[in-house]
Amino acid sequence: MERLIIRGGTKLEGTIPVSGCKNAVLPIAVAAAILGDGVSVLHNVPNLTDVRTLRAVLEGLGATIKLKDSTLYIEPINHLEYEAPYDLVRKMRASIYVLGPLVAKLGKAKVSFPGGCAIGPRPIDLHIRGLEHLGAEVVVQEGYIYAQAEHLVGTEMYLTGQHGPSVGATANVMMAATLAQGTTVIRGAAREPHISDLARFLSAMGADIDGIGTSVLTIRGVKQLRGTEYTVISDDIEAGTFIVAGAITRGDVYVKGITPQQIPAISEKIVEAGVELDWDDNGVRVTTPREIRGIDVATAPFPGFPTDMQAQIMGMLCLASGTSIISENVHTDRFIHAAELNRMGADIMLDGGKAIINGVPGLSGAPVMASDLRAGAVLVAAGMAASGETVLSRVYHLDRGYEAIEKKLNNVGANITRVKD
Repeated sequence: MERLIIRGGTKLEGTIPVSGCKNAVLPIAVAAAILGDGVSVLHNVPNLTDVRTLRAVLEGLGATIKLKDSTLYIEPINHLEYEAPYDLVRKMRASIYVLGPLVAKLGKAKVSFPGGCAIGPRPIDLHIRGLEHLGAEVVVQEGYIYAQAEHLVGTEMYLTGQHGPSVGATANVMMAATLAQGTTVIRGAAREPHISDLARFLSAMGADIDGIGTSVLTIRGVKQLRGTEYTVISDDIEAGTFIVAGAITRGDVYVKGITPQQIPAISEKIVEAGVELDWDDNGVRVTTPREIRGIDVATAPFPGFPTDMQAQIMGMLCLASGTSIISENVHTDRFIHAAELNRMGADIMLDGGKAIINGVPGLSGAPVMASDLRAGAVLVAAGMAASGETVLSRVYHLDRGYEAIEKKLNNVGANITRVKD
């Protein structure tokens, strides 16, 4: 096990590059490995635990994959297996992405229920419903999802659930529909940047998709998808995390490789809190010349404020003047990090799906623990802003979604050391 030792009290100054988007790479790699006939080459791929885990899942299905620097080479699967076993899938929720493509390609799939972060229940009913709409028979038994169809047939469906559109179900059904017979219309589709990137990648493979970036996707099935070369978009959540890191340390950082169109709600709320964002063609300069103000934030599907940035902005608002209220409308159990921030001197009270944050003058270092990927990110940011030393354990959560985070932050003035127990 490893820990991060974070010595706070330094301002971040300099340029922080943003890596490729993890949430785009995962379904794109699945599509390339299962749906494509021919080699695919993906650029701007981050070297993350989640990417390596998915690589193991795809290799277990018969893929040949090589990762060199930030380029992923995926060779076509000659003898595709239809079963994704528990030992692989349990490590990462995104492994569920193989379900739809396997049914589309082989006519059957056996996929274990996925694992992932402990941020509350995230049912897969919309994944199953979408495949059933396409004509698949789906049975859940003994911890596995069994799906089969002689052939998938396009149809019209809604993929909106209790908390809005489902990102995972949109990706899964869209991939399956590319090889279905006829036309599929997905209404209530997720609009997140990485869903649009997946759609663009599928189009580059030869898929016929209209409505990219909107809530209505129209997919006309084709007989074959080819391998292709593609550059993945930059990671919007990593960029948002670094923007918060610059703001919370009252530094002067340039976050390189992001556009305002990727993070509209994040930018809006950061500016509302008093942080200055100066955009150019390559990224954004982050400065905090005034005190941070308390604001209200409500998470929502894109283009709303993303749940994956809720923890990070909570950390920033701990040092704001006045009171802030964060309403978590996507993953209602995603406030475990509040207790860890309170250990550092924050004043956060939880009330169901709301967090009430009374700003404090400063935070102090403490031993803390990451409960999930984004909780780890906020504790790193809070540790840099705090006085004294913060010891963060369970950093394997961070390594799932942030590439060399301590190296990137140390390059702009942070003092973070990774140590083994």
